[in-house]
Amino acid sequence: MNPYASFTGGGDPQQIIAGTPARLQELFTSLGPERANVPPSEGKWNAREILCHLADTEIVFAFRLRQSISDEHHIIQPFDQDRWAFSYAPYSTEAALTTFSTVRQWNIAFIHSIPPADFSKLLTHPERGTMSFGVLVETMAGHDINHLRQIEAIAAR
Repeated sequence: MNPYASFTGGGDPQQIIAGTPARLQELFTSLGPERANVPPSEGKWNAREILCHLADTEIVFAFRLRQSISDEHHIIQPFDQDRWAFSYAPYSTEAALTTFSTVRQWNIAFIHSIPPADFSKLLTHPERGTMSFGVLVETMAGHDINHLRQIEAIAAR
């Protein structure tokens, strides 16, 4: 079961992922640096930290996408997002957004280069089970929407 599938609302995952960098830019322009660093509640990531997580995850997706196509039935290596987040303090919003946007454009170009038949190629996530390359792309889109909603909620305060 893909926990992020419901976030796409049946929308085209490739259109969703293509629109995320611009939406993030809009949100962080309206938030400003001070508000981006205020957590929504005790123990929750602030908007800048969510953006850092998105940048880290985009790097992870870059590897996963390519391994999934190049290897036979690739097994994804999961990571502990909270353990990675301990290092986000020195990262700026600008650096995180640039990293995310650049790697995202690279990933979109890669996804567009994949023949439609390869979207059914299987891979396994140890925590989520077997899925296709297409579901991996859908996961990216759902992951984006999940975190965009969090940042939008912070911006609405």
